[in-house]
Amino acid sequence: MNDDKKTVYSEIIAKLKSLSNPKAVEGMARYGITPKHTFGVSLPNLRKIAKEIGKYRELALELWNTNTRETRILASMIDEPKMVTEQQIEDWVKKFNYWEICDQCCMNLFEKTEFVYQKAIEWSSREEEFIKRAGFVLMARLAVSNKKADDAEFEEFFFIIKRESIDSRNYVKKAVNWALRQIGKRNIALNQEAIRISQEIQKIDSKISRWIASDALRELTSDAIQKRLKA
Repeated sequence: MNDDKKTVYSEIIAKLKSLSNPKAVEGMARYGITPKHTFGVSLPNLRKIAKEIGKYRELALELWNTNTRETRILASMIDEPKMVTEQQIEDWVKKFNYWEICDQCCMNLFEKTEFVYQKAIEWSSREEEFIKRAGFVLMARLAVSNKKADDAEFEEFFFIIKRESIDSRNYVKKAVNWALRQIGKRNIALNQEAIRISQEIQKIDSKISRWIASDALRELTSDAIQKRLKA
């Protein structure tokens, strides 16, 4: 590390220690946030720190290698999406071992890289729970953030969603459901297709599939969503 980066790094670690909250750590564990090392700093505080730092790729890589919950989330917030390599995101995704770091990296960084569609498809076929989850989180996020994308880009995801709807692992099934709902709320055409796919999923002989489909249909056919999409 150069002197400037060392100084900023030291200041960040000191800040995290000052904001440390042991009670928050206990609370996070109840919600499945179980990193090996954490200070218990809230996401709003981490966002504030990231805003003060700005984009700083070299520091992001150093923070990721430090391997605490907070430094890794900060790394995803301050890295430069255009400079992220495919090897980097493959290395990072292999480290995911709880849902929060998966979702934060996908939302803060991965969805803004040139590899987002490629990885959404690739990772959704992977066996590892949080890598597979990452694929569906990217699908859900793309449905919200990529305003200019054609419907065809999302229609490609429906086959994958149906195929993986039998995965019983908690953090996979919730992400599959999330992707299905977010795509179905994008516009009326995708809503109708998402409803059709949900009905097909509902017929699969699987308790998990039926939950995914029923929960999605409840929202996608609701008066509030239908009214908004038809407005």
